[in-house]
Amino acid sequence: QLQLVESGGGLVQPGGSLKLSCVGSGFTLNNYNVGWFRQVPGKEREGISCSRRKERGTTYADSVKERFIISRDNAKNTVYLQMNNVTPEDTATYYCAADPTTLSPCQEKFVEAWGQGTLVAVSS
Repeated sequence: QLQLVESGGGLVQPGGSLKLSCVGSGFTLNNYNVGWFRQVPGKEREGISCSRRKERGTTYADSVKERFIISRDNAKNTVYLQMNNVTPEDTATYYCAADPTTLSPCQEKFVEAWGQGTLVAVSS
């Protein structure tokens, strides 16, 4: 059974940093694209970063580009999201998700496993 568990959320001050983790179990995460998504109550879920399977590249939404970094540790079956220079607009519940597709990585319709979410609050 494919499972993902996020951790690392919490309260952080504007301009600060936070590192989220997404640990996979029941499957080899490097065989899957892994995306980070976030959602604010009342708004649609937003895909913010994608790490293509077998380390074939990464992409970022404009809203987080040059501030957030997605990375993998295959030995730990884990994908990370390093969040730097955060702003109150980054406040959301963050989810990781895994999909096996080749042509359309990190698209919600192809996701086979979602994490339970971790809350990030940016406030002074």
